[in-house]
Amino acid sequence: MVTWLEQIPAELLPAIPVVMVLLSLTAAVAIFPLPENSVRLRAGINLTAAVVKVLLIIALVPAVVADGARPEFSAPFLPGIDLVLRVDPLALFFAGLSALLWLLTTIYALGYLRGSKNKSRFFGFFSLCVTATVGISFSGNLITFLVFYELLTVVTYPLVAHWGTPASLRAARIYLRYALGGGLAVLVGVVWLTMYVGPVDFADGGAEGVAELVGSNPVPALLIFVLLVGGLGVKAALFPLHGWLPLAMVAPAPVSALLHAVAVVKAGVFGIVRVLHDVFGVDAAAELGVLTPLLILAAFTILYGSYQALRQQEIKKRLAYSTVSQVSYVVLGVAMVNVLATTGGVVHLVHQGLMKVTLFFCAGLFAEVIRAHTVSQLRGAGRRMPLTSAAFTVGALGMIGLPPTAGFISKWQLGTGAMASEHPWVLWVLVGSSLLNAAYFLPVVYALWFVDPEEVDPETLLSGDSETAASADPLRVREPKSLLIPALSTAVLTLLVGIGASLAFAPLQIARFIAEGVLG
Repeated sequence: MVTWLEQIPAELLPAIPVVMVLLSLTAAVAIFPLPENSVRLRAGINLTAAVVKVLLIIALVPAVVADGARPEFSAPFLPGIDLVLRVDPLALFFAGLSALLWLLTTIYALGYLRGSKNKSRFFGFFSLCVTATVGISFSGNLITFLVFYELLTVVTYPLVAHWGTPASLRAARIYLRYALGGGLAVLVGVVWLTMYVGPVDFADGGAEGVAELVGSNPVPALLIFVLLVGGLGVKAALFPLHGWLPLAMVAPAPVSALLHAVAVVKAGVFGIVRVLHDVFGVDAAAELGVLTPLLILAAFTILYGSYQALRQQEIKKRLAYSTVSQVSYVVLGVAMVNVLATTGGVVHLVHQGLMKVTLFFCAGLFAEVIRAHTVSQLRGAGRRMPLTSAAFTVGALGMIGLPPTAGFISKWQLGTGAMASEHPWVLWVLVGSSLLNAAYFLPVVYALWFVDPEEVDPETLLSGDSETAASADPLRVREPKSLLIPALSTAVLTLLVGIGASLAFAPLQIARFIAEGVLG
């Protein structure tokens, strides 16, 4: 197979992961000094960098997945330790999600923040957030991962605090406390493990020397595992480390989408997958006896997050607790240690990202256009904002796991994996979670489509911006294209990746390739 990578000199291959990281970093450096009225230039820098990154990812997929290319760059960092950027299938999988959603979220944010203040600051930190996420994706060893993981904490704080209100500043401070605490745990775990086995490079089956450490010194190995997974569990919002996430929903809708779908939460769960598969390895983890406790913790988080979501009336908080639940599907899948379940867990990295970003895009639209922030305020919104409501419905049905959405594919894989594992009880966790998902999403869908607009409070009907009113229907409002197009795009992708799951290079097929590479 002739691929794009084969068309460039071999000596340039190591530069590819560096270019991927530098794209968004360069965008950030260029955006920060721009005056607020440089609307077109700021948008052009953002969109150009985002489009180029998506094109690079598309070009890399056949080479990395089909041809086995592993572009790598390394540079001295600490004595005896290098910073390593490497493109492997899992890295490309996560980076592909971040690149695609960065592009769509940028389009959304440009419309959402039109007329607001501090846009250069926002988009500068927004690009730095993506820089850290891509760096996490391509990290080839624990030290590199730690550097970008801590950078992600620092650059997301201003995004959470962007509005500058007392509530947003409080949420940002709480987020920072959680994230720094988790980062400290990861730092201690990385340093401790490095003292025992030397620099820790990610490797299929586990890093060199870690299996020997588990056999010879199981107690420190167990403590290191707990430190690493516990620290990463803060960003992954595993119970009981999830408290920062619902509070962070005071951030702008594009930030909420970024936090939940690709950046902070996904970085945490991606790190857990790396620690389990590429640092300790599943055999060493099984020998330590950590797989079943990790599975039980993930199962409890899934049910707990769903129960808490059911109790929320504010739309974004309901979605936040849904994230607490849904992201733990990834941990659930990899902790069952079979190809079917691991495939389901890994593919949910992408599937959940598409579905959740759709829901947050729609939540932002509802809030901006008709000032709807709670479930009750969405009554009759299907007539007022039909396209936004349709996109929300697709995302909601995907979260429940109904065919032919992406969520159905994830849950089918996890369910069949559970039946093939030593823990068939996990199937009932999936069933219970789906029922709870239905209990907190279907009432929203019902409110959108099946409540007569005449039953809606007149004040709610008039709450939208009068300039957006459509003359053909006094209840109808115009849905801003810059916000609507990203929402519809991710909703369509939620359907397409479900319908086309068997196609070559579909997320499911790449996830299966990753799982088979790890488990044989």
